Order: sequence, then C-alpha cells, then structure tokens
Amino acid sequence: MKNIVIIGGSKGIGNAILLQQLETNLVYNISRNAPEITHPNLTHFSINVLEEALPEIENVDTLIYCPGSINLKPISSLSIDDFKNDFEINVIGAVRAIQKYLPVLRKGTDPSIVLFSTVAAKLGMPFHASIATAKAGVEGLVKSLGAELASVIRINAIAPTITETTLAAGILRNDRMKENMVERHPMKGYLKPEEVAAMANFLISENAKSISGQVFEMDYGIVTFKI
Repeated sequence: MKNIVIIGGSKGIGNAILLQQLETNLVYNISRNAPEITHPNLTHFSINVLEEALPEIENVDTLIYCPGSINLKPISSLSIDDFKNDFEINVIGAVRAIQKYLPVLRKGTDPSIVLFSTVAAKLGMPFHASIATAKAGVEGLVKSLGAELASVIRINAIAPTITETTLAAGILRNDRMKENMVERHPMKGYLKPEEVAAMANFLISENAKSISGQVFEMDYGIVTFKI
C-alpha cells in the first residue's frame, strides 16, 4: 500500500485519480474543497496551495500535482497578471509541493511525481499564449528534475487535450461545441478524466519504473496526426 499525495483531488482529473487509488492505497488530498466522498483510506487537508503552508505528511511515495487553468484570450487582452497567475498555479504551485515533500519522497517506495502539461505546449493554438507558456515551464521542470533526481525519484508529465471536466465546461458547454471538438481531433474524440487517471496510475506503478523525464501526450491525434 502506497502513500499518495494528490494536490487538487477534489474534482476533475485529480478526483478521477483519487477515486481509482482509494481502494488500494492511502491517499492524502490537498485542495481548497473536500472531495465528495469519504473513505477510510482518504485524508483531506483544506488548503490553498499557493498561499498556505502545506501539511506535514510523514510518509510519501507518490506526489501528483493536478491544479491547472484554462485562460483563453488574445494576446492583446492578456494582462501581465494573467501570465503571472497562470504561472503561479501551474509551475510555482508544483515547485512548492515538490520542495515540501522531496525529503520524504526520497525515503519512499519507488517514489514518483506526476505533473500536468497540455497539448497547447506543443501545438500552436490561438489564444493559448498564457497557459501554453506556463505549461512549457512544467515540461522544462520535468526534464530538469528528471535528470537531477534520476537515481532517486521518477518524474513525468501528462499533456492532455481537452478533457471533460468542470474546468473545461465553458469550451464544452453544449452539444454543438462538443461535436465540433470531436471533429477537430483526428481520432474523433476527446478525453474523459478516467482516461487521464489511468495514465497517471500507470506512471506511478512498478510497470513504469524505467520511465522518467517524459511528457506523455494524450491527444486523440490532434498533435500527432495531420489528416
């Protein structure tokens, strides 16, 4: 049984990971809101990870940082504060969590870290300047720490395309928009949170013990294929 710390497990992809891990592992969720579930294996801390001190946790084998943002505006409408806020949420929050739990992760069993990027860090997409910049920082962090911690801790990232979560509700707010999103992807679909959670589950498992410093695109072909 592993000790898994999930930052942002109350909803979306983080919640899907939490639900898939609860039966077999001890899960510590850190987020402002509590998950809509109670379980003997779940401990929740109501904390704003950008402003408050992270809790002391004695044993940590896995750290998963899920918070993200979708801030889609033309460059002329993006403020410097927009860029700062997206960078804080996606990069600085991850760095704070890693620095906090690195000492206990070093002592963990097959320790690993999973972060989240986006397909927009690879595929040039209009109105994504702020979030793509922040997520490119996440990918750089994964590459650098993958090398720095190579003999001790594995770190990887997942770069999903649009995923059906509350964060993306504005982009998928009606059937027409959903149909258009399906058609945009060569493999004619977009992600459910459970699909992304399954990839995270693989990356923290023994089956991925040879994998570190990688960014895995879950893209339904939108980055990979031109059809």
